[in-house]
Amino acid sequence: MSEGDKPTEYTIVVRVIRQEGHCAAGHQVGDEIVFDGMTVQGKICISALYSILPKVFAMRYGAQFPWLKDPDVATHACPDAWNPVVFDVRRIR
Repeated sequence: MSEGDKPTEYTIVVRVIRQEGHCAAGHQVGDEIVFDGMTVQGKICISALYSILPKVFAMRYGAQFPWLKDPDVATHACPDAWNPVVFDVRRIR
C-alpha cells in the first residue's frame, strides 16, 4: 500500500448463535449487531462488547486468522462462563 492509500474497511455483522442460562442483557439467538466503522447498530452488553472489539477491529481491517476454516467467519463467546452467549462474527466483503 502506498502512502495516502486508505486500507480496505469491511462491515462486520455479529449475530447471536447460541445462548445458555440467563443472559442479564437479554441477548437471544438471532440478535444482530452491525459495526460499520462509524456506528454500532443493535444492542450488545458492555462485557460482550469489550471482549469482542479486538476481533471486530482486526476483521474490519482484513486480519486473517489461520485457524479459521472460512477467513470471513469467526465465533466469539461472551465472558460470562455460567450464562454463555456465543456470537458469529462475519466480515462482509
